Amino acid sequence: MNNKKLSVWLPVIIAVSVSLGIWIGNYYLNLAKGRALTSYSGGNKINAILDIINRQYVDTVNMNRLIEETIPKVFAELDPHSIYIPAEDVAIANEDLQGSFSGIGVSFNMQMDTILVVSVISGGPAEKAGLLPFDRIVSINDSIFAGQGISQTKIMRTLRGEKDSMVKLGIKRGGNEELIYFDVTRGDVPLNSVEVSFAVSDGIGYIKLTTFGRTTYNEFITAIAKLKQEGCNSFILDLRGNTGGAMDAVIKIVNEFMTEGRLIVYMEGKAYRRQDMYADGTGTCKDDAIVLLTDEASASASEIFAGAIQDNDRGLIIGRRTYGKGLVQAPINLNDGSEIRLTIARYYTPSGRSIQKEYELGKGEEYDRDIYNRYMHGEFDTADSIKQDENMQYETVGGRTVYGGGGVMPDIFIPRDTTGITSYYTNVINSGAFYQFALEYSDRNRRMFSAFNTWNELYEYLKSQPLLNELVNYATAKGIKRRPNLIDISGTLIEKQLQAYIVRSFFEAEGFFPIFLEDDITLQRAVKILKEGKSLPVTQFIEQSVEEDGNLQSKAGAAKGHGLSKERILPGLLVRSLP
Repeated sequence: MNNKKLSVWLPVIIAVSVSLGIWIGNYYLNLAKGRALTSYSGGNKINAILDIINRQYVDTVNMNRLIEETIPKVFAELDPHSIYIPAEDVAIANEDLQGSFSGIGVSFNMQMDTILVVSVISGGPAEKAGLLPFDRIVSINDSIFAGQGISQTKIMRTLRGEKDSMVKLGIKRGGNEELIYFDVTRGDVPLNSVEVSFAVSDGIGYIKLTTFGRTTYNEFITAIAKLKQEGCNSFILDLRGNTGGAMDAVIKIVNEFMTEGRLIVYMEGKAYRRQDMYADGTGTCKDDAIVLLTDEASASASEIFAGAIQDNDRGLIIGRRTYGKGLVQAPINLNDGSEIRLTIARYYTPSGRSIQKEYELGKGEEYDRDIYNRYMHGEFDTADSIKQDENMQYETVGGRTVYGGGGVMPDIFIPRDTTGITSYYTNVINSGAFYQFALEYSDRNRRMFSAFNTWNELYEYLKSQPLLNELVNYATAKGIKRRPNLIDISGTLIEKQLQAYIVRSFFEAEGFFPIFLEDDITLQRAVKILKEGKSLPVTQFIEQSVEEDGNLQSKAGAAKGHGLSKERILPGLLVRSLP
């Protein structure tokens, strides 16, 4: 009887046991899942958080967009020069470093909401297709761009594109009502680092360096060779406004002015062992006098140049205190085409000083206000407003005292030139009326002005024209109140700059800079010093020759106990103040 009952209930007992086991298992599994929503341990926290959001957030989230918006916030917590560059912006960010970009090869300006071609690059795609200065681009790829309020940034992106790709332009030329259409094949368009070079006086050459990129050294050597053929043996290098660039480019150029064994710069960081860069003695300008011009926008690579010249007592720095950026970035490419530029080291001038100005992690806005604060403090107008840190004193090879901790202080301070600057001048410039008038005036007279053979001929002609009166009338029609007293004060400055900009429309930088810089007080001081043969600073003692003191190790470097190494610098390192 008992066996019969057991045979009846046994299947029921087994079924209940299995069901109970399944229920218990599901209970603890769900409990574990619930805990996963509120706890985390180990692994990469950022990846874990993103994964949790992606799987469990109440709504669908565009994870790529979330990541792209988060990464810059991470970099904002680092130093002011470590940055993230999205993939679509990498090409533009690297253009001046590469020395070229792919486009059509024109300079343009927005004139009455129409794209006005200011100049056509010689030998570029646009010139080959037949475009001319003062053409107006009305349409691009059959889309109307005139009168649409389209930004210059969008226009630039539209005109540029992959090499060998085609862009169709609808052009309005002269008084013709009908559009002329051009198919332009995009190609490499050079970006010159040496903006201009010319003999500013007998035996004195002037070179304007705008950046340090892949082509800068070759451009510089070409400029030096041209000036030497013209009889120049003293040089003024204008680094004003030069925000930096590639480390290897500036080292090559400094090397041209240094005797063998001179220390140019060294770099060091937590994971970047010290590297010292020395002159190798192959420079072509070792015996030539040199003066550098700097201002508050001269940064990074420009400051390496200034620091090397100053610390080696090789020449004079004239102008205003430089920006103060002594951090080195390494460009790191990511799989999706984006790029990060991560600060990996500091660079030091030959005397051992860092010229990096103070900053706090995550406080980029305060850092960016430094230049404005310097202006408000009066630093651009008087050297007395600049207080050097007495705890950061260093010595040049000749025993002169120099200071670290915030830019390179020039050997000769030249305040900003405010001659002719009035509220009327500022209003005319800021309103755009000045540049619009210069372009329209050039356009109206393009046939006559194109017949001049040299910029000097055009310049002499313009001196006899009532440019100031015409500009004032033009500005008045644009709503800028006529101020006779202020116009008298600013008249000479306005006329000179108008002449320069009009000449530039026909002779580009070659004609523009000799006129624009004619009354430049900083340049005039540099010329005077070179003519007097006073380009070398007065030092406290005569330095031993390289043969006698083979190391030429800086006192600061010796005190730190570093062994000197002569190594090739890692390629691609960036020293510049702006992304």
